[in-house]
Amino acid sequence: MNLIKSTGTFGFYTIISRLLGYLRDILIAIFLGTSLLADAFFVAFRIPNTFRRLFAEGTFNAAFVPSYTSEINKNKKSSNKFANDIFNLLFLGLLILVLIVEIFMPVFIGLIAPGFIGDSEKIEIAINLTRITFPFLIFVSLASFFSAILNSHNKFAAASSAPIILNLVLIGILLFGKLLGDHLVYYLSFGISISGFLQLIFLYKFVKKFYLLKVNLNFKVTKSVKIFFKKLLPSIFSSGVTQINILVGTIIASFQASAVSYLYYADRIYQINLAIAGIAIGVVVLPQLSKFVHQGKKNKISSIQNKALELSMFLSLPATAALLVGSEIIISALFGYGSFNSESVYNSAKALYYFSLGLPAFALIKVFSSFFFANHDTKTPFYISLASVFLNIIISVYYFSHIGFIIIPIATTISSWFNSIILIIFLRKRNFFNFNKIFLIRFLKILFSSFLTGLFFKYLILFFENQLLYDFELKLIYMVITVILSVIFYFFISFFIKAFNYQDLKLKY
Repeated sequence: MNLIKSTGTFGFYTIISRLLGYLRDILIAIFLGTSLLADAFFVAFRIPNTFRRLFAEGTFNAAFVPSYTSEINKNKKSSNKFANDIFNLLFLGLLILVLIVEIFMPVFIGLIAPGFIGDSEKIEIAINLTRITFPFLIFVSLASFFSAILNSHNKFAAASSAPIILNLVLIGILLFGKLLGDHLVYYLSFGISISGFLQLIFLYKFVKKFYLLKVNLNFKVTKSVKIFFKKLLPSIFSSGVTQINILVGTIIASFQASAVSYLYYADRIYQINLAIAGIAIGVVVLPQLSKFVHQGKKNKISSIQNKALELSMFLSLPATAALLVGSEIIISALFGYGSFNSESVYNSAKALYYFSLGLPAFALIKVFSSFFFANHDTKTPFYISLASVFLNIIISVYYFSHIGFIIIPIATTISSWFNSIILIIFLRKRNFFNFNKIFLIRFLKILFSSFLTGLFFKYLILFFENQLLYDFELKLIYMVITVILSVIFYFFISFFIKAFNYQDLKLKY
């Protein structure tokens, strides 16, 4: 496996999905802005979307891939039986969960968005919309199961391209936004569930080469299946801790008007980079790491771990620098149209600034967690993540009444750095990871390149100051030019000072 090539494949389709997601969000911003309907829809969308990220973006992989890889090493019959047992139990469990939540949806929304309780219209819309979107959970979870099988065989293209379907469906609906009026949010909600079903069908066409599905509810819970499900909950919590912290933030933000929307738009920006710098790398390295751990190849393990960490920092640090110096300009250029006024830009930008301070930590959590998962250890990152979430809740709740929604990105960033630091301490303690000299030298060079890129990005913002004003209609074009020039500058500096080696493109593990 070529780490950079595989990450590039995963990252390419992920970027396409995120760019389409941006187009979707700018259309939502135009038609809904940060209104009552927007808040209600984002709560309804946040819930299935959080589950999508929890299951689809490497979390399901964390528990499944090491166990499935062990079964593959035995024989195909054993791996197929194991996979079928997991599928049938997962399907039954999800079906029961969705039915229960659908029945008790008012209670569920009261827990997820308690701030809506005082507004009867908002909470009623949120309940109706979430009832429509919640079946998406079944489809996306089973689709993630198919993705995990493909990833186990080092096939990343289909799994990473599946989310594109969701964005295409929603964009198609949003093109009729003016005609649909206030009913738009209902059509979008139906589109979410329909796209989940389409993703499931799409992935099954690819997974048939490696796995034959056999639906049978009269199955036995074997020892290997029990072990898998014991690992699943901790892996969901630990690998998806950033998403859980964001969900916690949504719950708290529901007490302040429009705060849910501000956080949503800020979240959309930094998630583009996190998808590659953390999620893609974590997903790509896990199958190969699990294989090397099973074979006891310590040199291979150390090599791929350090290269994964280096690549993660190479991608996340310059993005952090750019977001810190240009958060307001970026939000304005991307979403500052239609109903999304200057106040919405300012508040979303504040949230983005503080989220960006935690971006490297968000990426490190994904990468470090995969090191534990490859060693069949999901409990350690689970307990660390649990402490991180509690820290996030304590900070958010304590300061929310004093400074409002902005404490949520601050608390998320603080708790994420806490999480990543404790993860590395335990990795070293368990002897699961050691830094090599090459990484330490490269890291300093990457840090220097990122700093220079941040200065260059700031210079371009000042240079195009008039073209990036909120009222300038073509500001997005100038922002795209600014980003492209900054990326070229970053790669030029990185290659010049050897923060990145061209030969690494050919390395295989």
